[in-house]
Amino acid sequence: MKHAPTIKTAMTPFPYSVDIKAPIPDAQSFMREHKIRHLPVTEKGALIGVVSDRDIKLVLGPDFDYPEPAELTVGDAMVQESYVVDLDTPLATVVDHMAKERLGSVLVTRKGKLAGVFTSTDACRVLAELLDVEAENGGDAAA
Repeated sequence: MKHAPTIKTAMTPFPYSVDIKAPIPDAQSFMREHKIRHLPVTEKGALIGVVSDRDIKLVLGPDFDYPEPAELTVGDAMVQESYVVDLDTPLATVVDHMAKERLGSVLVTRKGKLAGVFTSTDACRVLAELLDVEAENGGDAAA
């Protein structure tokens, strides 16, 4: 009997994180260096939210009336109401919720501690793997 896959089979483990007080330019540089778009945010080691490259772009704004990037911290751009799930949450549950709520990332925890991140990129990778398996089985995913 097969078990439904859990989020821990598809997440990116041991993700980078950033402190809430980090300057925005530091977070941007870190994200570019590591080619990531989502960073879990911590405060005194505790997980408190997530910041994305899009969140940073929104807080920086399109014109000259916005503050200088160096004046802003990750806390000014982050999202506190993040979708957080346990390692053992079914993958289907997570992906369904992401689609319904139009989320780009999910924070994954183990006993309340950050264990991984699951993003829309991870979801696409899993879908591609499933489609490859289906193609290898002649289009019969149940094979």
